[in-house]
Amino acid sequence: MVEIIEITNLDLRYEKFRLRSKRIEQELLASIIEIGIQEPLKGIHLEDGARILLDGFKRYRCAKKLNIKIVPYTSFGSDEPLGIIKLIRASTERPLTILEQAKMIDELEKVHGMLHRDIADLLQKSKAWVSMRAGIIREMSTYVAKRVFNGDFPVYSYMYTLRKFIRMNSISKGQIDAFVKSVAGKGLSIRDIELLAEAFFKGGSDLQEQIKAGNIPWCLHQLKTSSPKKTECSGIEQQMLKNLESVQRYMQKITYGSRDDRLDSATFQAQAGLLVQGIIDITDTFTTTVRQLYDRCKQA
Repeated sequence: MVEIIEITNLDLRYEKFRLRSKRIEQELLASIIEIGIQEPLKGIHLEDGARILLDGFKRYRCAKKLNIKIVPYTSFGSDEPLGIIKLIRASTERPLTILEQAKMIDELEKVHGMLHRDIADLLQKSKAWVSMRAGIIREMSTYVAKRVFNGDFPVYSYMYTLRKFIRMNSISKGQIDAFVKSVAGKGLSIRDIELLAEAFFKGGSDLQEQIKAGNIPWCLHQLKTSSPKKTECSGIEQQMLKNLESVQRYMQKITYGSRDDRLDSATFQAQAGLLVQGIIDITDTFTTTVRQLYDRCKQA
């Protein structure tokens, strides 16, 4: 049941568990200015009357900026750990990111004393699914977690670039923190962060010190000009590289953009449904082909 509550009554203890995005929040602010808050905020309504917010922090911050004092709200119930479980299970259309899931699971384990098997049973997931997410949070330092969840360091770069260095015994958490501190919040592309990470952890002390000193443009220029020239590839090869870059870029955009609350018009859903069906139809063939290409590249 949706009720209307005063925004000052919300407990924000879980705000740091949800990823921020300045771009999405700015777009949401414009939408709320035009049509108001359309989707209720969600949380836990404890027996003592406290309302703990779990979902809707972007809407909350937008409401605060616009001096909106009352908001629509719906409750997952009065049990805090069960409310967290319901949030993870209920977010099928706009699923929590793997890091948000990991953060919530870590809370269930450490604060509420739940075992992995119990969490897995309630979520209807495997124990391995839960354990993997719990492991992600254990890998993260407090500093890195703060920069990632604040939106200063891309989630994709953390999951697919930084984690491979975190798992190397020769690299300390202090070095990981130093790298994130050097590049976070600078608006760098995922590709640029990948180049800088390779240089920072594998390129020697000179490049590492330049990155720490903030000489990012110089470092990127050196790395890009010293890398193999595209002219070494044939025209067909260059075109394939461009296509692969485009696929990677648009897969990232769709992964995060598809969670946008505003993708709800009937016209959009009808057209998107047809396009998505076409993508699903070729996904298996595409995945097999890409894996075969990857195997050929590894052998080379």
